[in-house]
Amino acid sequence: ILALTSHAGERTPVQQAPERAVHVANPLANEAGASRAGAKLYARECAACHGLAGEGRGKALPLMASEVHAAAPGALFWVLTNGSLRREMPSFAHLPEAQRWQIVGYLKNQL
Repeated sequence: ILALTSHAGERTPVQQAPERAVHVANPLANEAGASRAGAKLYARECAACHGLAGEGRGKALPLMASEVHAAAPGALFWVLTNGSLRREMPSFAHLPEAQRWQIVGYLKNQL
């Protein structure tokens, strides 16, 4: 889902998230079952590139990196929504907002 390393000073997608997005809290953070639902969505939408355990495959970098764990939920949501053409990550705006937040919850709580 996220390209994490920087090439020659290039900002990562998480670092490119606008300040207004960074401060948005996950509205499903305390919802029972949201992280489990996020795990299923991650397996379906993200694992082909990032691996089931977030280890990264090919051009897709690992999601277990410290940058993901340190990133604000709003920044991760912004990356999911907008993708990164430079990093060959598609936008997942086709998923309903709640499902994108469930994936963010899974990333923050399980990987």
